[in-house]
Amino acid sequence: MMKSVTPRDIALQVLNKSHHKPHLSTKYLNAVFLQFSPSQALDRAFTLHLIQGVFRWKARLDWIIKSRLNFSFNKIQTPILNILRIAAYQIFFMDRVPDSAAVDEAVKQAKKNGRKHLSGFVNGILRSICRQKKQIAYPERQKDHVRYLSVYYSYPPWLVEKWIREIGADSAELLMKSLNHAPSIIIRRNRLKIRRSKLIECLASEGVVGTPTHYSPDGIELSNLRGGVSELTSFKKGLFQVQGEAAQISSFLLDPRPEELILDLCAGLGGKTTHLAEITGGKAFLYALDKNYEKLIKQKEASIRLGINCIQSIVADAEKPLNFLFRKPFDKILIDGPCSALGILHRHPDGKWSRDESTIKHLPFIQKKLLMNAVPLLRNGGSMIYLTCTISQEENEALIHSFLDLCPEMNLIDLKKRVPEDYLQLIDENGFYKTLPYKHGMEGFFGALFKKS
Repeated sequence: MMKSVTPRDIALQVLNKSHHKPHLSTKYLNAVFLQFSPSQALDRAFTLHLIQGVFRWKARLDWIIKSRLNFSFNKIQTPILNILRIAAYQIFFMDRVPDSAAVDEAVKQAKKNGRKHLSGFVNGILRSICRQKKQIAYPERQKDHVRYLSVYYSYPPWLVEKWIREIGADSAELLMKSLNHAPSIIIRRNRLKIRRSKLIECLASEGVVGTPTHYSPDGIELSNLRGGVSELTSFKKGLFQVQGEAAQISSFLLDPRPEELILDLCAGLGGKTTHLAEITGGKAFLYALDKNYEKLIKQKEASIRLGINCIQSIVADAEKPLNFLFRKPFDKILIDGPCSALGILHRHPDGKWSRDESTIKHLPFIQKKLLMNAVPLLRNGGSMIYLTCTISQEENEALIHSFLDLCPEMNLIDLKKRVPEDYLQLIDENGFYKTLPYKHGMEGFFGALFKKS
């Protein structure tokens, strides 16, 4: 283990590992922090800032580095390239870090990682970047629009082309720009324990500023937070759960009620399951089903903290028939299955580089299986909602039309006729729930509501 480990060193280790496995799990990051034990919360925040910043801007950073080379970019060894990326990110995107400090720390990293002979190269490239900082020439927008957007906003070309094709060039650029902003921390007050106004007061007593969200009646945006959310006394008391605003709204769309039998088909960590429980006053009969046992354990822990005892957990694979598991049909079913998560790239910028077109093409097969397997579990007259956190027609609109062709007993409900006036701007012309970061200031979500006849 390296001596005098700094946040930059930890970020370098994570980025080096991601060269072989672009998707970063929270579990892996937590393990890294436990291994190195950064002494202060600020160290952890700075480390995450560097890691996510490099992922968020990797294509632009690489373009800048390439502009200073007189040999092939592909010849740079991965550890040296990541040292350059970390430094370039600080130079271009972190005003509080002096350019000289970013360069000096990068040179130290090169020496510390057994590449002392390359420290001069690192120093020379970065000092050249600093001198030419305001003269970087990006691809010409008019000559090659896709390449310009790909480099300047740092997205893979296939994704740029996809969004231009699906939502138009202007909207695609707005989307890319908005998804490059670091996200706010949004929490959901626990309806079973506290009013939103009272929770904001509790947060203030802990030095945290809470602002009510615009759409969700349970949401609060946090600012001035020092340290992790889980360290707050109000969190430990179960007064709130971390959950994005678009996800909060999706639970209201199902209109869960007390005494109903409700199934969360791909419950995961149980964010939506626990919200459904809270909305019904803890009086619904809820089942949280997922094939990942560890996630259901965490969901159980969250339920205990929140004071919820109406959720039954079931380990099962929703891609396989589930008829044999349940004696009675459900009144309502929520399906938030696996998706490409393109609508939450601001929270998980590594997702830009861990997915490709083949991933998008494969996912609808899984999503359709989930929908088809849920239909027999729903009672006649019951409601089912399908949700994704992505902006992808194959996984959203196209999938819904394909599903309806296969299941004539399922009827699409126009959400415009179901939601309160405050939510109307979140519903598109086809009656789907559709949020976009640049329009609504929240995650990119999609939802379709069905009724079984």
